[in-house]
Amino acid sequence: MKLRPANQRIEMSGEDAIRVLREIELILVSLHKIGSYYAVSDEGEASYARETTRFIDEWRVVDRLAEARGLLSRPFDSTLADDGMDDLERELQVVEAWSSPRSSPGSSRTDG
Repeated sequence: MKLRPANQRIEMSGEDAIRVLREIELILVSLHKIGSYYAVSDEGEASYARETTRFIDEWRVVDRLAEARGLLSRPFDSTLADDGMDDLERELQVVEAWSSPRSSPGSSRTDG
């Protein structure tokens, strides 16, 4: 990882850090509770999947994560390098995200 000197060490306010940690805590604890609840219930895997999807949608998990990402990204210097990218863009382009119903962690980004 080759970061610009300005990004070698970043600072964020304690208030922003707490906001990010609260969102992560809410999501992690909730997903753990959902998993624990359905692990001992007789409602089955389909109910677990429905409740997980309901939680993600109704609790706006994507919006919460996007806000947390924004707070974490804000302190970085966004000066473009010779490759036309800033440090965050360059470092995050290697993240392998879901790409199709057949994709799995560690699979190629071109699965589908």
